Amino acid sequence: MPRLSEVIAALDALWPPARAEQWDAVGTVCGDPDAEVTRVLFAVDPVQEIADEAVELGADLVVTHHPLYLRGTTTVSAGTFKGRVVHTLIKHDIALHVAHTNADTADPGVSDALAGALDLRVTGPLVPDPTDPSGRRGLGRLCELDHPETLAEFAGRVAARLPATAQGVRVAGDADAVIRTVAVSGGSGDSLFEQVRAAGVDAFVTADLRHHPVSEARETSPLALLDAAHWATEWPWCEQAAAQLDAISDRHGWGLRTHVSHTVTDPWTAHAASTVPTTTITGAPN
Repeated sequence: MPRLSEVIAALDALWPPARAEQWDAVGTVCGDPDAEVTRVLFAVDPVQEIADEAVELGADLVVTHHPLYLRGTTTVSAGTFKGRVVHTLIKHDIALHVAHTNADTADPGVSDALAGALDLRVTGPLVPDPTDPSGRRGLGRLCELDHPETLAEFAGRVAARLPATAQGVRVAGDADAVIRTVAVSGGSGDSLFEQVRAAGVDAFVTADLRHHPVSEARETSPLALLDAAHWATEWPWCEQAAAQLDAISDRHGWGLRTHVSHTVTDPWTAHAASTVPTTTITGAPN
């Protein structure tokens, strides 16, 4: 079986840490480089539920998209929830590795996985990486539908194909508008409105959209907006990443067993509809 250092080297080749944003915290959080790895669990969030799942599974390595210590720390005391995660992992000889913004802009990356989950055809990055001569890496993806759909139909597609969450999918736009081209960005995407408008797409699928940027976007263009839960837009990457590691394992004869967590770690737990609801699009939770 491969050592942890060998598996991490393979993961770093997929998502080079040097391509992460300067503010990000990616890489290996804990783990013995010489330890053998047989099982790998992929998840979005490095929370206690995932650590406990890794223990129950008998995993040797957990790979998450979100960092555990994004803003640094001065303690790993088990009296804090993040410290308890570290203690749980180390106590059971489980390593933790993070691929965040370096996975966002990879080829394929987080937004490729989101586009794949929605059965969209990727035509290129929304914000190209200027250091990539092939023009394939970058943030977000520009996509096309195989056949035009109304916004109502497309919203139903998004709601049906992403993992279910309390939020569901919020929609801004004319339900009868025709959607042919789409921009997608896994995770928070309202900082990308300028690039989305410049791309001239019909709709934008992302997460964490805020009132004022959405209001301004709707006032200045006919762009339709679909706001899904942050966790739901990034979870498809776990399946894509596991498949990439499977391919590497097969190539090297490692015999790794990869698993994707289906534990919903989205922090929102319930949704209460308004007493007088706004327009409900069939197939999309209101």
